[in-house]
Amino acid sequence: MKNFLVEGVSGTGKTAVCTELQRRGYHAIHGDRELAYQGDPITGAPTSTSDHEHHIWDVAAVRRLLADDSAPVTFLCGGSRNHAAFVDDLDGVFVLTVDAETLVRRLDGRPRDEWGHAPEERELILRLHQTQEDVPTSGIAVDATLPVAEVVDTILRLSGAGAAR
Repeated sequence: MKNFLVEGVSGTGKTAVCTELQRRGYHAIHGDRELAYQGDPITGAPTSTSDHEHHIWDVAAVRRLLADDSAPVTFLCGGSRNHAAFVDDLDGVFVLTVDAETLVRRLDGRPRDEWGHAPEERELILRLHQTQEDVPTSGIAVDATLPVAEVVDTILRLSGAGAAR
C-alpha cells in the first residue's frame, strides 16, 4: 500500500489531477473538499475564520485514509496549511508547478465565487507562487503546465502506482 500527497499553490491543477486519477480508477481524495476545515494549523482547534492560513485538513481523517489498506494506492490531493502534521506518514509528495503566466491565466478562468478570483486572494496566490512557502519542501516537482493526462501519467510513473493498481 502506498500513499501520496499531490500539493501545489492554488491554481496549479490539484483538483484536475485528482479528478483524472479518479476517472482512471485510482483511490484519490479531494482533500480541499473532503478533509478541509478552518482551524489552527498547530493545534487543529476549529476557528471561525475564513483565512487561507487556517485552511487545514483533519489529521485524524488523513491518518485513517493512510491506514486503510482497501486500495493499493491512495492520492490525497489539495492544499493544507498543516501538511507537516502528516507528511512524514506518506510514501511521497508531488508538488505541482506552473509558471506565473499559466497561473494567472488559470486564475482568470475561475468563476467569480471560487477562491482566488478576488484581488486580495489573487495577490496572496501570486506571492505564494513566488515564495513556495506554503508547499512541502520535500516534494518532487511536477510540471503542471502540461495537459492533465500527461501530469497524471508523470505522477503515476514516478510513484510506481501504475503497476500497483
